[in-house]
Amino acid sequence: MRHKPSRFTLPRRAVLAGAIATLALPRHLHAKSGGNAMRIRCIFADQGFTCLLQDNPTTRDLISMLPLDLTIEDFSTNEKLAHLPRRLDEGGLVDYDDEAPGDLCYFRGWGNLAFFHDDYRYRGDLIRLGHIEGGVEPLLVKGAFPLRIDLIG
Repeated sequence: MRHKPSRFTLPRRAVLAGAIATLALPRHLHAKSGGNAMRIRCIFADQGFTCLLQDNPTTRDLISMLPLDLTIEDFSTNEKLAHLPRRLDEGGLVDYDDEAPGDLCYFRGWGNLAFFHDDYRYRGDLIRLGHIEGGVEPLLVKGAFPLRIDLIG
């Protein structure tokens, strides 16, 4: 006798696949507990650098948008910024007190990325996404440039 699939076979599989995908995604992102690190590569003006990302809802939302072609430009004396095509999920908002040059943050006020190349102070409108690896020198190039951001794993 041939097995006849029940009317719930497909939905159960869909639910199971969704649950597995949901559990697998955070495992691929950097976790302070030593999980696999997730990185992005940023390239502009013949400069390139990678950022080691944190595991939070805001970072995961950024990753869902990649690859991105944006414009990076100077802002103030301590950062470059890049405007995103849409706002990010703000679920990654947590207070921190270990600010450092090289931090990559999401600025909730304007919905942009902030790449800090000098000292800054945490404010409640910043969500830290990660940190630049290998130094901030690429961010010291003055001007506005096309910026490419890719996920590199």
